[in-house]
Amino acid sequence: MLLYAALRSGARATQTMSRTGPKSLAATRHVRGLLTLLAVACCALSTPCTAGRPVRVYEVDIDGQSVPAVQDAMRQALVRATGRREAADDPAFASVIADAARYVGSYATGPRGEAQVVFDAAAVERAISAAGRSLWQRERPFTLVVLDPPRARAAADAARAELERVAAERGLPITLIPLALADAAGNPLSGEALLQAAQRYGGDEVLVGRGAETDGALQWTLHTPLLSASWTGPLGAGIDHTVDLLVPQQATSLADADAEARVEIDGVDSLTAYAAVAQLLQSVPGVRRANVVAADPGSVTFALTVRGGAAGLEQALSGSAHLVRSAGGAARLVYRYQPQG
Repeated sequence: MLLYAALRSGARATQTMSRTGPKSLAATRHVRGLLTLLAVACCALSTPCTAGRPVRVYEVDIDGQSVPAVQDAMRQALVRATGRREAADDPAFASVIADAARYVGSYATGPRGEAQVVFDAAAVERAISAAGRSLWQRERPFTLVVLDPPRARAAADAARAELERVAAERGLPITLIPLALADAAGNPLSGEALLQAAQRYGGDEVLVGRGAETDGALQWTLHTPLLSASWTGPLGAGIDHTVDLLVPQQATSLADADAEARVEIDGVDSLTAYAAVAQLLQSVPGVRRANVVAADPGSVTFALTVRGGAAGLEQALSGSAHLVRSAGGAARLVYRYQPQG
């Protein structure tokens, strides 16, 4: 239906503008061609966005089934569910932690033979929402971690164990890989090039830690489709700050439910630009579905199903280097696509 509507729109525009002269006709043909391409591409966007990997937030390793053990497991589940370290000691969760046994769904054995407690996800998430705290969606970006220079075998194993420990505590799926950071001529790869390489390995983003293993702090850089950020810290800080950048803002008035939001993106003057924008929107945390609903010369309007609706989308895009809020879009969501960021 949308394909048919787009084609009809292009045809009507051609019939109307062709009367005004050759230049207008040429411009209209360009618009019609773009509309056709966008309509075809929109068919691919009519399916739910699947970026990220599901995390088993509520399956927590446990040492016995005592009340203190279950309470400690609940603290870890709350940290994973919200993405926030302070959730373990947040007074808003005091009653949830005290009554942790009430949220136990079952006890199980993990993939490595470890004892686990499985909490009732729906019940815990209701309690988190009732406490006025934000949930982090369970589909989370698969993060490829690269250490430069590469460690020797023993040091690499130790680094991997520490990174995976912190990542498990925060609920971030990661893997440590020896990804090349420079091209054949020795030139450093750009963030976009690193992301393209990561996608070939199934990754959604790249976290690079530079510095010798004897250094007390590494220089970290995170590259995502939306932003690039840098900071300094030890191994654990690489994961901790990555999660801090990804999780939704705390204590906001945003509803956790999915809602529709429409966003107009200016600066989309080619199919290449459209494909880049579509990929960016699909990578936004909380976006479940994206459809093209209108196309004009130089801009495309998308209807998104996103957690928190328009306010949630605006919040998620606040740090984007490629999608910049337009000053003239106060009453609606209007962004400009900037390819170079």
